[in-house]
Amino acid sequence: MLMLFSVLQTSCYTDTPDYAYPYNANPQYTWGYAEFYGAYYKDYNNLNNVISLSLFSDSLYINNDNEISGTGQYLYLEEIYIPPTDTILPNGIYRISKGGEVNTITPGEIVHVDKAEYVIGSYIYYIEKKSSYTTRKLISRGTVTVSSNGTKKTVSCDLVLNDSSKIRGSFSETLTYFVYKSRNSSKKLFVGQ
Repeated sequence: MLMLFSVLQTSCYTDTPDYAYPYNANPQYTWGYAEFYGAYYKDYNNLNNVISLSLFSDSLYINNDNEISGTGQYLYLEEIYIPPTDTILPNGIYRISKGGEVNTITPGEIVHVDKAEYVIGSYIYYIEKKSSYTTRKLISRGTVTVSSNGTKKTVSCDLVLNDSSKIRGSFSETLTYFVYKSRNSSKKLFVGQ
């Protein structure tokens, strides 16, 4: 009888962990850069300028092959809409929204083209030591607050991801900008506020 109980008890266990992996919900981003694209959607009657923002935490770095290495979180905010008169990320509160209006950021979305799957919009990429826990999650709603103090730009995030988890990361450093004159031009670098 004891043998039968042991066999039954063992059969209840699985190789799959029965818990949610604890990703850091309050990361401190230590470096980052912004890419300015100008009125990227003017052909679609949207004259607002567009900036994308990349922020990195922990030990993340760009290796010699221009790939992200290390562990930590990579926050990518694609298509931050700013006024047509601005060329750097202005102070203010930005909300996640598909509208393309000033002070909005495009949410993350998966699109299918033919048989391929693409991620567009904003997301967070968790890069973990154990590769099976490395994952990308789409940003579905929330706000990003931007302020300045001298040469430092402070970015505070209050975001909800596509799995309903929340992230409240922050960044407070000088932000490097890359400027693209047109869709096909190479980038130029400047450091700004």
